[in-house]
Amino acid sequence: MTDINKMINEMPREVYERLLSGVELGKWEDGTRLSPEQVESTMQLVMLYQARHLQQTDHLTINSEGALNELSKSQLKKQFKGEPIAEFKEKDL
Repeated sequence: MTDINKMINEMPREVYERLLSGVELGKWEDGTRLSPEQVESTMQLVMLYQARHLQQTDHLTINSEGALNELSKSQLKKQFKGEPIAEFKEKDL
């Protein structure tokens, strides 16, 4: 059995990005759909990589301690303050 810690520590960024894409899209780059078991195990690998290699502070991401970052409503408002969600053009009105 492969040591999961060694695998995560040595995982190249490109592999992480492919795994992340597979989880997000539900299929691999060649179009093959992931089984529910593959989604679950791939998601675990993605979360372990994020916790170990990425310094994430965004809402619902995994931090370096392996915990889920959950920002409060006021923190989210502050984070997105001044950024328009959508813009309407005159012809759209």
